[in-house]
Amino acid sequence: MDTRGPETSGLDTLQDAAENLFQQLQEHFQALTATLTLRVEEMGHRIEDLQKNVTDLMVQAGIENSVKEQMENCSGT
Repeated sequence: MDTRGPETSGLDTLQDAAENLFQQLQEHFQALTATLTLRVEEMGHRIEDLQKNVTDLMVQAGIENSVKEQMENCSGT
């Protein structure tokens, strides 16, 4: 027989519910963190691709050297 009173049993039930809720929140947080990490990595790859495409377009337009010269002149001043 359970010698604990109704108050102790109620506290155990409440504690179990709180632990269960905490576990669920932790699992959701880990899933959200993994999703955000993946999306940030994807965005980083897209930015790198965009930078490469802009550089390629600048080379095709013949303005790469003039941009580099302007940057060198600004940093040398």
